[in-house]
Amino acid sequence: MRNKHVAHKKRNPRPSATGASSPASASPRTRSASGASASRTGDAQATSGKKRKPHRFRPGTVALREIRHYQRTWKHLIPAASFIRQVRAISQNLAPPHISRWTPEALVVIQEAAEDFLVQMFGDAMLCAIHAKRVTLMQKDIQLARRLGGYGRPW
Repeated sequence: MRNKHVAHKKRNPRPSATGASSPASASPRTRSASGASASRTGDAQATSGKKRKPHRFRPGTVALREIRHYQRTWKHLIPAASFIRQVRAISQNLAPPHISRWTPEALVVIQEAAEDFLVQMFGDAMLCAIHAKRVTLMQKDIQLARRLGGYGRPW
């Protein structure tokens, strides 16, 4: 079966005896102006309508960059409004109805403690996953970390 693409003709490396300039003896600038090298680079893609694929990093590169970024920052990871809403809902379920007021400082302290607890628990769970020769964190790793680390409910 013949190749679909047109094969390039053999070019004579020596200039012709008549002295006429052939495409092989032309300078690279004149060849690119004539379109010989342009057809090899990317004009075929432009005429067929295909777009160039966007750049993608290798798996794990962006994750490591995000880890370094969040280790440098000190801001809260959980949005404050949704965290405060959950704290108020839990306190209404567990406390008597007349205790429903929180100072802003108390809410910030609770949020910092909750985020620190979650980071430590996910770190322990990741160690469980690595011990199982996996890089993917699974639910059973979190359950094992909670059981071994005493992260269960104290009541």
